[in-house]
Amino acid sequence: MTRMQHVGYFFSRGFGPQAWGRADWHWGHDWTKPELYQQSVRALEDAGLDLVIAEDAISLGNPSTLDLRVRQAYGGPKHDPLLLAPWLFAATRHIGIAPTANAGVTPPYLAARQLATLAHLSSDRLGVNVVTDVGSARHAGLDPLPHDAAYDRAEEWMGLLRRLWHSWGSAHLQSESDWHFADGAELDAFQHEGEYFRTAGPLNALPLESDPVVVSPGGSGRGLGFAGTHSDVQLALAPLTATAVSAYRAKVHAAAAEVGRRPEDLRVLFVLKPVVVSSPEEADRIVEASRHPSDEALRTVALAWSSDSETDLLALDLDAPIPEGTFADHVSAGTVRGLLGDTPDAPLRELLTRKAQLGRVADRSGFVGTADEFADFIEELGSDADNDGVILSGDLHPAQVYRMLGDLVPVLRQRGILRREYAAGGLRANLFDF
Repeated sequence: MTRMQHVGYFFSRGFGPQAWGRADWHWGHDWTKPELYQQSVRALEDAGLDLVIAEDAISLGNPSTLDLRVRQAYGGPKHDPLLLAPWLFAATRHIGIAPTANAGVTPPYLAARQLATLAHLSSDRLGVNVVTDVGSARHAGLDPLPHDAAYDRAEEWMGLLRRLWHSWGSAHLQSESDWHFADGAELDAFQHEGEYFRTAGPLNALPLESDPVVVSPGGSGRGLGFAGTHSDVQLALAPLTATAVSAYRAKVHAAAAEVGRRPEDLRVLFVLKPVVVSSPEEADRIVEASRHPSDEALRTVALAWSSDSETDLLALDLDAPIPEGTFADHVSAGTVRGLLGDTPDAPLRELLTRKAQLGRVADRSGFVGTADEFADFIEELGSDADNDGVILSGDLHPAQVYRMLGDLVPVLRQRGILRREYAAGGLRANLFDF
C-alpha cells in the first residue's frame, strides 16, 4: 500500500562553489551571493520538501592535503551556512533549513544563543545538523580527539544546549499590566564544569516554543547512539534494499529505546543522489558507459575521496590494497567504510572502479533511472521497510534541482508519496505530521 514519505535535500557541497566542474557552472550564477540559493530553495519548497540540510566543514584540511581539498573545490572554499540560513528563510514560508554546527568548535553557549535566535526569526523552521568533525579542532585552539571521544564531547555539548534553551523555565511572564517581563528567581543560573566545557546559564535569548530540530549523520555505534538519544532526524547511509533499510532502522530505534524514546520520536531518512533520465534506454546507456572507467575517471574519483578523507590516495599503489594505518584517527569511520565497503583487502584500483561505476535503480544496483523507476523504489521502501523517507543529495543550484525534481515530483505526488501541503507549526510539525 502506498504511503506518504518525507523528502529532504542535502546541500552536499555546503556554502561553496555550486556546479563547479559541471556544465551548469556556465549558467553564470554567483555562488557567493544569496540569489542563487534563494532561487533553489524556493524550487524545493514548491516541490513540497520538508527541509534542506547544509553540509559544512570549517577546515581546508592538513597542510599536506590542502591541494587535494581545493584543486577541484571538493573540500573548499566554504562560507558559513548558519549565516546563509536567514536569506533562505526570507525567501520561503514553510520549508525547514538545517545548517551544520560543529559540536567541538562552537562553544555551547554561543551555539545555543545563535540557534535560539534563528528559531525565533524563522517561526520554528530551524534545524541544526550536528557533526563531530575533529579535523577542525586546531583552528579553535583545541586538541583533536579520537572518534569516540568526539562523540563524548558532542553528548556534553548537546546536553548543554538543551539546558540553556530551557533555562528560562516559567520565568517569562510578559505582564503588560505592571510591565513585569520576567521573574529572575525562575531562571536557571547553573554553573557547568564538565570534561570538555565550562559554561553557565541562563541563556539571554528568549525561551523557545520547541527546540530546533536536531539532525545527525553517523552510522557507527556511537553515531547511532547519539541519534537515538538526541536526534529528530538521522541521516542514514545503507544499501538501499528493503531488508537493509529495515535492519538499519531497527538499530536506530533500539538506540532510542535504550534512553526511553519511541521509534516515532525520530525520523530515519536515507541519503541518495539520483540521476533522473528520460527513458530506460538512456539509463542503460549511462550505466554501460561507466562500466570500464578510464584512468582519468579513476583519478577524478580518487581526488574526491582524497578530499573527503584528507588522505592522498593518488600517492598509493593502485594495484595494492590500502595499507593499514593510512587513514588518520580523525577520519570518520563512515568515510573509510564508504570507500572500503566489505572488501578492505581489495586493490585500490578495484575500490575506485567500483565508485566510478553506476547502476540502475530498476535493479537496485545504483541510482540511475527514470522518474517512474525512482518512484517504484521509494514506494517499495515505504511499503516493505516502513521507511520514513529519503534525502536527495546535490548542489543547491537551480539547474541541478530542476533536473533532479522536474519529472520526479509529479510522479511522486500522483502516487501519494510526496506531500502537496505543509502542516502549520514549523519544521517539527512537518516532520511529524504523518
